[in-house]
Amino acid sequence: MKIAVLGTGAYGLAIAHSLAKNKHSIVMWTENENKYSEWLNTKNLASIIPDYNMPENIEVNNDIEYVVKDAKAIFITCASRYVYSVANQIKNLYNKTIPICIASKGIEEITCRFMSDVVKDVLHSSSICVISGPTFAIDILHNEPVALAIASTNFKARSFITKLLSSDTLKLRKSNDLIGVQICGSVKNIIAIASGILAGLGYSESTQAFLINESLHDIKELIGYLGGKKKTILSYAGVGDLLMTSMSKKSRNYSFGLVCATGDSKQINDFLDTHTVEGYFTLKIVIKLIKSKKINIPIIYLINNIVEGKKDPHELANFLINKK
Repeated sequence: MKIAVLGTGAYGLAIAHSLAKNKHSIVMWTENENKYSEWLNTKNLASIIPDYNMPENIEVNNDIEYVVKDAKAIFITCASRYVYSVANQIKNLYNKTIPICIASKGIEEITCRFMSDVVKDVLHSSSICVISGPTFAIDILHNEPVALAIASTNFKARSFITKLLSSDTLKLRKSNDLIGVQICGSVKNIIAIASGILAGLGYSESTQAFLINESLHDIKELIGYLGGKKKTILSYAGVGDLLMTSMSKKSRNYSFGLVCATGDSKQINDFLDTHTVEGYFTLKIVIKLIKSKKINIPIIYLINNIVEGKKDPHELANFLINKK
């Protein structure tokens, strides 16, 4: 079965790997000519994951029409700020009955729409799923036992994607809470920055756990405010992903927090220039979203002020102690 994967970042490669394990034919799309040339010459993408050898049933191509044509499912794995553009590129190629699975985590910058809404508005599809959970790309590629939440209001599409992606090392747990799963997948990156700040300041894992616990309550309330199900905070997309991302140096958001703890604007800007930090972009959008909805989540504002150099990073620990 042909499956299209739109995006050739590390996570896109991890999704392609999981699909390839189930003997499907995977075609990954890239608009990066260097990546395409690399695959043509080596049949590998060592520039993304140096120690991973791509199986023969994963192909890379720069022609999006070729990638999408006759595909029985489409996975969108690019960075969230490119999802609208990618959806538009396949608008005239897409068959509305084909399930789409979004692995991109984030909220659209201008409209504050969730990724599922962005794709639905462009493609007019009712067969949309989102996946989110405590999984680093490298761990999927190394066949570590991992788990994801898969959310959709379309039972048929959700079951189809679950069957395609599940394996002896990847478990998917079903949900119909598209909003809650996407909020968890987005906001956890912001909290990971804060956790990195605490670690960079020399605070203990106990203090980081304090932050995570307090943040769980705030994320749960945000889910409720925006129309999701509060219990989703207990899913793989919620507490599972929050724990992993907020306690690991594998997380770019956590690593960015370590840099923010220095208070050195040059180091912060250099890191942003050389790394994709989804939490940084999401932070700005969530600030805009909660302001527009008149939702009061003080920790989000504080993290933003620290990142922008308007507040001393040490105020984060003080905030936790004094938080009501």
